[in-house]
Amino acid sequence: MNIHEYQAKQIFRDHDLPAPPGRVTRDADEASEIAADYGGRVVVKAQVHTGGRGKAGGVKLADDPEEAREAADAILGMDIKGLTVRKVLVTPAVDIESEAYAGIVMDRSRDRPVFMVSPEGGMDIETVAEEKPEAIFRQPIDPAYGLLPHQATTLAYRLYDEPKLAKEAAGILGKLWKAYRGSDATMVEINPLVRTPDDELRAIDAKMNLDDNALFRHPDLEEMRDVEAEDDSERKAREAGLSYIKLDGDVGCCVNGAGLAMATMDLVKYYGGDPANFLDIGGSSSPDKVVSALEIITDDPSVSSILFNIFGGITRCDDVANGIVEATSRLDLDVPITIRLTGTNEEEALEILRDNGFEAMSDMDEAVQRAVEAAG
Repeated sequence: MNIHEYQAKQIFRDHDLPAPPGRVTRDADEASEIAADYGGRVVVKAQVHTGGRGKAGGVKLADDPEEAREAADAILGMDIKGLTVRKVLVTPAVDIESEAYAGIVMDRSRDRPVFMVSPEGGMDIETVAEEKPEAIFRQPIDPAYGLLPHQATTLAYRLYDEPKLAKEAAGILGKLWKAYRGSDATMVEINPLVRTPDDELRAIDAKMNLDDNALFRHPDLEEMRDVEAEDDSERKAREAGLSYIKLDGDVGCCVNGAGLAMATMDLVKYYGGDPANFLDIGGSSSPDKVVSALEIITDDPSVSSILFNIFGGITRCDDVANGIVEATSRLDLDVPITIRLTGTNEEEALEILRDNGFEAMSDMDEAVQRAVEAAG
């Protein structure tokens, strides 16, 4: 689950990280009032789930309340990478002497989190990795022990030569680790971690992604979900208990099990097609789930062919067949459907489909080829 900068900063402050105060609003006049309350120069920042806000014009300095109102008015409603800005954060401006980067990400290849720091802050870490990879320093973290003091100190000295600043940075890195673990995050970053002219360190930007599978342990964090910022199809899928990710192709895939879904998408590519989505209906699927899945797939106007690929283990093929029949009777479908079913209650499923005018097959390659051909 993505959260906004202002929400990540609240988590930071809850863990004693030096994130400046800020208030969020949807109204330009209220942004002016917030700026007046803070006094002095403020920053008005778009709150959307993407990077590159500054380059897109979504971050503006304001010297007084009227400028803050004008900045908020310009940013609200802006489109940034396909996302509409509905909220802005107004926060006191901080004088900057230098900028650094600190973050933690789950490294699947190492099976553990990795701390990354760089003295080259203030820009996308991907850009730093491409243009100046020697400026990024990595430290894998054993989750059983967490970030050890000597590791934090070593990373801190990668950022600052001065002992006083390095000691302060080591403390910040330790707190960042606690925020990461304490929130069951999959990614957290401070970019930039700012050094002020008074030699103080401030986390003036914050980004966090939270593990959906752990949100049951964090009802307070679950409340941070911004359904307005979510893709409609992904929101519907989550509410229906489905795993769905929109892709750029035209072959809509409805599959049971993440591994089979990945294999299906690979085969679609192998036979010259492009998958329109990743959609896993789960290991135990009722007809209602299948109906929801088909509704989500057909909401995508780029889909020109639909492929059902079901391997019945816990999932019953007859449940899926009933779902297909029910969904197609409800929906006005104008795209061809290819069905592959094999496994538990396969014969019953094939009979249900035949009785309702559908053809199904058991060979996966044959089904994928036919779906790709049907997509044109």
